Amino acid sequence: MLYTHLHVNGNDFSLVLYGFYSDQEKELFKKLVSVSGVGPNTARMVLSSLNVNELIQVIASKDLPSLKRIKGIGEKTAERILVDLHNKVGKVDGTFVEKVGGLHNTIRQDALVALSQLGLDKTKTEKMLDKILLTASDLPLEDLIKQVLKQI
Repeated sequence: MLYTHLHVNGNDFSLVLYGFYSDQEKELFKKLVSVSGVGPNTARMVLSSLNVNELIQVIASKDLPSLKRIKGIGEKTAERILVDLHNKVGKVDGTFVEKVGGLHNTIRQDALVALSQLGLDKTKTEKMLDKILLTASDLPLEDLIKQVLKQI
């Protein structure tokens, strides 16, 4: 089984298909690419240097020196990765999970896509979604979107 992610480069609209050994590795790649200043090549370098569990441990413990040892990762980029991803990933029983709603929370993802299409900032929207889902994780998609829009 090969897990893939189609990455669209916003600068020149080129398409690149990346392959991964596991779904967890693919999800972590997508999270890394969402960090400002981290592109697909840097994310690949990080995942080539550390396996999924090691990287999650580094992020969870905010281990800056371990990230800085990776080729192409400077102090500022390492700090951004730790700050942006610290609350998004965790380690439970040795497996990768997202802290809100598990690995396959499609309602959260659907709400994020819908709100992004409305022009909302992705980072702020993710934080609002996470905050709402921590208190009411069983909200239907429509209600979740309404809650975020009320907070704006």
